[in-house]
Amino acid sequence: MFKTLVGAFKNKDIRKKILYTLAILVVVRIGSLLPIPGVDTDYFSSLLSGINTGDLDYLSAFTGGSFERMSLFALSITPYITSSIIMQLLTIAIPKLEEMQKEGEDGRKKIAAITRYVTIGLSLIESIAMAVGFGRSGLIAGYEGFSTLHYVVAIIVVVIALTAGSAALMWLGERITENGVGNGISIVLLINIISGMPSDFATLFSSYVATQTPAKGVLAAAVILAIVVIMVILVVILQDGERRIPVQYSQKVAGRKQVGGQSTNIPLKVNTAGVMPVIFASSLMQFPVIVAQLFGKSYEWTRYLSSSYWCRVSYPKYSVGLILYVVLLIIFAYFYTSITFNPIQVADNLKKAGGVVPGITPGKSTSDYLNKILNYIVFVGAVGLLIVALIPIACTGFFNASISFGGTSVIIIVGVVLETLKQIEAQMVNRYYKGFLSE
Repeated sequence: MFKTLVGAFKNKDIRKKILYTLAILVVVRIGSLLPIPGVDTDYFSSLLSGINTGDLDYLSAFTGGSFERMSLFALSITPYITSSIIMQLLTIAIPKLEEMQKEGEDGRKKIAAITRYVTIGLSLIESIAMAVGFGRSGLIAGYEGFSTLHYVVAIIVVVIALTAGSAALMWLGERITENGVGNGISIVLLINIISGMPSDFATLFSSYVATQTPAKGVLAAAVILAIVVIMVILVVILQDGERRIPVQYSQKVAGRKQVGGQSTNIPLKVNTAGVMPVIFASSLMQFPVIVAQLFGKSYEWTRYLSSSYWCRVSYPKYSVGLILYVVLLIIFAYFYTSITFNPIQVADNLKKAGGVVPGITPGKSTSDYLNKILNYIVFVGAVGLLIVALIPIACTGFFNASISFGGTSVIIIVGVVLETLKQIEAQMVNRYYKGFLSE
């Protein structure tokens, strides 16, 4: 990793791209601190202080603390993530979108444009719901003395600011993708998560290290470090693990020459669905809890859905919700894999290209074989995701450690860093060959 970065900074073009990316990220963090005109941030902070912090981990990590401060980037890129998921699902349900996806680069550009419009629409809906829902409760500063027209104008300002902030983040992410290094949206999400980690580690230090005797403090610090390292290692194994299906292409006669006959493989990633199953399962279970608490409601059933109550020795009955979380994560792992990898299409493409899996008949037998292997490795990947996701939850329950980053955050951080480094290495190799050929 260090060697890759050193080599990248020695290359003038790649160095410019890295510095450009860092400059954009500085803008992102500045925007996360800018308050929205007319908003009483103290009100929102006091409102959220009454909510169990474990239920806000998802929002805190993904928005980099912007949501709690109700800043310009309070919605962060969550509307874009949601719209991307919606578009992926609609691509399966709507034949027109499926055809568009198969058109190559032009089709992907059209789908990307539609995704942007959906993002703006979702941002507008979310901002209206937040401004109207909390406006009369104290979100709008000095609303008691406002006339109806003045109040409506204040609501419109908040809606425009939140929607524009989300659109600006999406635009900045796309600029990183085009002119910087890595996937811009993923890197924006990465910097948001990382921004909250120093305070989390400071909280852990003050709670479990500073208050102990030197010997116990060192032991506690070693345990915390070991847990983090184990999680990172597990995620690296998940991200890089793959099952390679061997493929042999038959030889063809072209004129007087024989072409083809080479051997290759189909790499099936163990963690095919990435972090999406964790995001889906966490969002589905935490959404009703957050909504209920934001509007001052407290119900017994919300504790079963709240990860902050799981694994608590004093409240063992609430850990029943953990079973639902496990089931949802496994279901979403299979579901998301099914919409991102089509064994039938892969088998058909192999058959058309003259490729065959040794010992397997081309066509349906190949697709059945791929589907069987895929079901096995998806389960292995889902179990790996569960282990990574449950380690922070178990620590929170047993030791009452409140931190905003969890298994989801670690998976995103490691995944984005590894993918970005691979892209930098690929650009370095590409530059090397271009320079070699030009000599």
